[in-house]
This record gives sequence, C-alpha cells and structure tokens, in this order.
Amino acid sequence: VLLKLLGMRPVLSHGGGPGINKMLETLNIPVQFINGLRYTDENTIDVVKMVLAGKANKELVTLLGQAGGQAVGLCGLDEKMLLAERAYGENDEDLGYVGKITKVNTKPITDALNNNVIPVIATVACDEKGQAYNVNADTAASRIAAELKAENLILLTDIAGLLRDKDDPSTLISSVNVSEVPFMKKRGIISGGMIPKIDCCLTALEGGVPRTHIIDGRVPHSLLIEMFSDRGIGTMIY
Repeated sequence: VLLKLLGMRPVLSHGGGPGINKMLETLNIPVQFINGLRYTDENTIDVVKMVLAGKANKELVTLLGQAGGQAVGLCGLDEKMLLAERAYGENDEDLGYVGKITKVNTKPITDALNNNVIPVIATVACDEKGQAYNVNADTAASRIAAELKAENLILLTDIAGLLRDKDDPSTLISSVNVSEVPFMKKRGIISGGMIPKIDCCLTALEGGVPRTHIIDGRVPHSLLIEMFSDRGIGTMIY
C-alpha cells in the first residue's frame, strides 16, 4: 500500500501450496506425486481453484483493504489472463491438470492499475476451452512481470535468499550475475527449491525486467528495505 502511495504500480501475484494441501487433507482427497511433481486430478484442480481464487486471493484483498489500500482480486481465468497447455514430466509422465503457461493477457491487470487499484492475481491458468490448470506460481509471476515490462520482480519467500551454505544464514549471497548461474548450479550452491526460483528470475530478465530479487518475507517490512535502503535484503539476480 505504501509503494502505491509513493507512485509505484505494484502487482501482487500468489500461489497457495500449503492451503491447498490442508484443504485436500480436510476433504480426504489423496495427494499423489510423480517423481516429485504433484499429480492434479479433477478433484484436486477444483480444490486449487477454490483455495487460490477464493480463499487466499480474497484474504489478501481484505488485508490490503485493512491497510488502507484499494485492491481487486483476479485469477488467470479472468479474460483468459493466463493461457496454458498441459505439461508433462521430464520423462513424459502424465501429471493431470498441470499446466505450462503459453500466453499472458495483461489487459485485466493494466485495467486495474489504470483504475488506481492493486491487482492481486491467483496464479491458476486455463486453456482456450476453459479447462483450468495448476501452474507454478513463481513461473507465472515471472511471465507476468516480463509481459508487463515491470521495473522489478521480487519473489517473497521464507528463506533469507541464496545461501553459499544452505544451513548457514550468514553465507547469504547478496547479488548474482546471470553468467554465474550455471557454475553455481554445477557446484550445488543453487539446488533444490532454489532452482525454480532462480530460473524464474532468469525468465523475467530475459523478458526485459531489469532487476529481480529473492527476499525473506518473514522479515518485517522486507519489501521496503529492499526498495529503499542501500543495503537491501536477500539476493539480487541481475
């Protein structure tokens, strides 16, 4: 809300994996993984839509309103904002309704921005026929940022940033040039869950976004520290 008041045009996009898992558990819907990737059947995609576009999205809109801002909830199904096709595993495994984004329609986002409200986007996608797909939220954010020609992509996460030693927060790497990424992957510095986040930053950079950051959303005001202080916070990929 403060960024908005200062004349910036923030766009907030979100996933909601833990909420989806909790609802699946409540409804006794089995969670199935194929080589580490969640299989999304018809029941699961219904829960994904319900939790992301319903619960999580509206909770964020409400919080922004309570903070004195104006926000509108959107999802990738609105005006076919996020178009996707079926994605498959590395060895062509069927993952059900898991999607790969093929196109971003920015009109509903820019309409919201031009109406002076903060767009809050639930990252569920659909195909041309309207079939919903579960898509990676970070990937969706990077594609949206690139299509909007955003000045900055900031991924808020629950770790300090990229660490040279994943068990030692004092080994935070404050900045990484894209040319260093292959070497860091080879050395195992970029590994596990950090690989898709770094790859999303690369997607945004390739799409024309000048700067990308991975920061710790658990730190109070981490977004403001990143934007307005010399020391910054987390890891910048440039």
